[in-house]
Amino acid sequence: MRVIYNEQMAELADLLGGMAGLAGSAMERATQSLLTADLELAEQVISEYDRIAEMIQLAEEKAFALLALQAPVAGDLRQVVSAIQIVSDVNRMGVLSLHVAKMTRRRFPAHAVPEAVNSYFAEMGRVAVKMGATAKEVLETRDPERAAKLTDDDEAMDDLRKHLFTLIMDRDWQFGVAAAVDVALLGRYYERFADHAVEIGRRVVFLVTGVLPPDPDSEKESI
Repeated sequence: MRVIYNEQMAELADLLGGMAGLAGSAMERATQSLLTADLELAEQVISEYDRIAEMIQLAEEKAFALLALQAPVAGDLRQVVSAIQIVSDVNRMGVLSLHVAKMTRRRFPAHAVPEAVNSYFAEMGRVAVKMGATAKEVLETRDPERAAKLTDDDEAMDDLRKHLFTLIMDRDWQFGVAAAVDVALLGRYYERFADHAVEIGRRVVFLVTGVLPPDPDSEKESI
């Protein structure tokens, strides 16, 4: 029974890692569609979210099957419960990528954001993709030290969003209210993507060590 449990947990970990990788890839393409007003690319992100959704359903089924059939306790139970929570975070990362792509589609053929802020979103996209790749890595390796370092990239993302707010609140902002609202929403999507990646890292630390690190963004609103 122990061998079967270990095999099932390994399969679930691989599935979670694959989902995180897909979410990061989706955000990369969503960002590219945003910066270039590429409707075709945005539509790809939107249509391919179904693949992530199918994997999420499969991961949930595997996790609940482990609870029902293996009746894990102590450390084993911690791993299964952590996996269920991680599924939710990966799902949100995929949905946030979807939101970015939908913004591109909504504003097409115009660009969704002014050219003046393109560099900010290019960098936010780069950080988000990096964090998605790191989340995939730590889910597969269960490296608590690597998982804890996700917080550093999250701080960089927070700083970028703060700079965006400074720009849209400046009296010299010349692109109108609608553009300011879009920029604020998009900034929020990227920030929350990073937050969910950090949460995955915290859960990996917990399932390995039994100690849940403090939430660096406990005062942020949830999405």
